[in-house]
Amino acid sequence: MLKIEDIHVYYGNIHALKGVSLDIHQGEIVTLIGANGAGKSTLLKTISGLLKPKSGKIEYENQSIMGKPAQAIVKMGISHVPEGRRIFANMSVQENLELGAFLRKDKDEIRKDYEKVFQLFPRLQERWKQQAGTLSGGEQQMLAMGRALMARPKLLLLDEPSMGLAPLLVKTIFRIIQEINETGTTILLVEQNANMALSVADRAYVIETGKVVLSGTPEELNESDQIKHAYLGGQ
Repeated sequence: MLKIEDIHVYYGNIHALKGVSLDIHQGEIVTLIGANGAGKSTLLKTISGLLKPKSGKIEYENQSIMGKPAQAIVKMGISHVPEGRRIFANMSVQENLELGAFLRKDKDEIRKDYEKVFQLFPRLQERWKQQAGTLSGGEQQMLAMGRALMARPKLLLLDEPSMGLAPLLVKTIFRIIQEINETGTTILLVEQNANMALSVADRAYVIETGKVVLSGTPEELNESDQIKHAYLGGQ
């Protein structure tokens, strides 16, 4: 579904991604694990068209998406839930969700998708007319994910969905991630909570200082002493 080959991305003179390659198959949950500043968010922004790589290849469903504007990439079926939620605080929950569907014209289908979002996140239906900025952190994360789903993505990019949430809410968010995946949406997940990320993933890539240093199934990564020590709290 998504094939990335030898991507190099710079912020000015800083070489942020140094030849990253990975692939994602339809129906998978693939997770990216790495420390802060390793390049995980940079990779998601590059896929979704917010950053332009200097070289390399990005193909989605056998089509190059290199250099395409972000809205064209959304239209092709890739939605991005950014780190820090980035909801529109002065708008209502309803208006935020409507913005998620702004490229769509199929009103009846949009209505059905509201229902799907409410099934996943009943709290959003309760808060329908409330200003988004007054929601709790967990509710804002739900809104950010719901807004992305309103674009009806085939591939969902999730950047740090558990950041700043209480442990109970983290479990809820990860259960919902699995539910979204079970309805047919492929997911690329960036997550600092490596244990939780590996518990839902089909495959994982470990990024350090802009390079993929390891990849494999969660079972393979769980057996790696290097990964246990660095990311899983093991000795």
